[in-house]
Amino acid sequence: MAAGIDDIAIYIPRLFVDARDFAKARGMDPDKLQRGLGVSKMAIVDTNQDPACMAANACLRLMERNKISPKDVGRLYVATESSLDESKAMNSYVIGMLEQIYGDGSFEHCGGIECKFACVSGSYALYDNSNWIRAGEAEGKYAIVVVSDIAKYDLGSSGEYTQGAGAVAMLLNDNPRIMTFDPKITSTSIKNEYDFYRPFGKETPIVHGQYSNLLYMIQIKKALMTYKEKALSSGLIKLNEGETILDYIDFVNMHLPYSNMGKKALAYLLRHEWRNLPRWKKIIDKMGMQEPIPKDPRGTIESVLADEEFMQKDHQFTKIFTMTEEFQEIYDSKLASSLIASRMVGNLYTASLYMGFRSCLEFEFQKGTDLEEKRFGFGSYGSGSSAMVFSGRIMPTYKEMVRDMNLESEIGNRIKISLEEYEEIHENKRGPTENILDSKKEFVLVEIENKPEMRGQRTYVFRE
Repeated sequence: MAAGIDDIAIYIPRLFVDARDFAKARGMDPDKLQRGLGVSKMAIVDTNQDPACMAANACLRLMERNKISPKDVGRLYVATESSLDESKAMNSYVIGMLEQIYGDGSFEHCGGIECKFACVSGSYALYDNSNWIRAGEAEGKYAIVVVSDIAKYDLGSSGEYTQGAGAVAMLLNDNPRIMTFDPKITSTSIKNEYDFYRPFGKETPIVHGQYSNLLYMIQIKKALMTYKEKALSSGLIKLNEGETILDYIDFVNMHLPYSNMGKKALAYLLRHEWRNLPRWKKIIDKMGMQEPIPKDPRGTIESVLADEEFMQKDHQFTKIFTMTEEFQEIYDSKLASSLIASRMVGNLYTASLYMGFRSCLEFEFQKGTDLEEKRFGFGSYGSGSSAMVFSGRIMPTYKEMVRDMNLESEIGNRIKISLEEYEEIHENKRGPTENILDSKKEFVLVEIENKPEMRGQRTYVFRE
């Protein structure tokens, strides 16, 4: 039985910080920041917004657009790393909000959990629910998977330049109109790491940036190697001499903590895949530089990062490689469209990969690209750490779903806030009712209870 994505809805907060203003305030060159990270605007939640109400708003848009009633939904999963409670799952908050619209008890039959594995958890939620559909357990009902997060870092930290917020809701069934997942080839890699984590009670993460970036690429590469084995052994893909598995992936979607990380990850994977192919020698000759090798090629990530001479040469090599005609052709045709939304909204953690997919669908459609039967590959990564690589084929019916996608209109009229307002929100100096925007036709947070016997209870309402 097939399983895949039938429709996608998004919710992005309308407040934003302009990256150039942000860079100037932090004493950075705005042009250097934009070149290095690919950041233009960072979406910021208002004081009356949190990951749960963003998830509920994305779900409501998805259900209303597809005229779905609660009885049609068998599962509702929320994947996040911005959890509100150590016990109560975020999907229960979402169901509570949706029942304000659809009636008390309207979702009581609906199963689901909150998924956590940093940014990869949304992919695990998709995989779990796809298998639920394939197994026939859905019995004609939809699954909804929502990825919702607030990427928040300490003031003055390097991570502060890669913030953002938003939610993506995906509708899954056995007759999807957008994309069907390729069966039995999903591959994972997992390891116990401390590259990025957020201990209990801490609102912002502890980040080891360079370590995490390199680990991300290594884990994705390992998962890709397993994907390659499965795709070849199953007969899904057949390679001819001199070809790579990436030749058979029409569009690449990568986890995007910032948009330029997608470019770095693509360069890393292409180097690995092309290294033993005839085309690589031609590229090396054209570049005029041999690919550098660390002093201890079988060493740890720490030893590689400590090898300063190698790191400098590798950075230079990657920079030259990404300027070659061969790389640019792959980048422009397979990846670039998926990065556009990331520049506009920033880091969405679990939602970044799927906002990238949504971005690619919209902007390739606008270019007039025929996506029917094209294979999309997904490289999902979550710190701690795990990677997942999987793929799917675009269905002939995709156009009826994609033609109305418009990121700017779906976000709505955006409001640029000052650095002072941003810092007040960041440091929780404003309460839920001290919001900047007047919300309409959406769920908002109105109260967080402080009484000992009710501490932490959250109240949400739908603003007409």
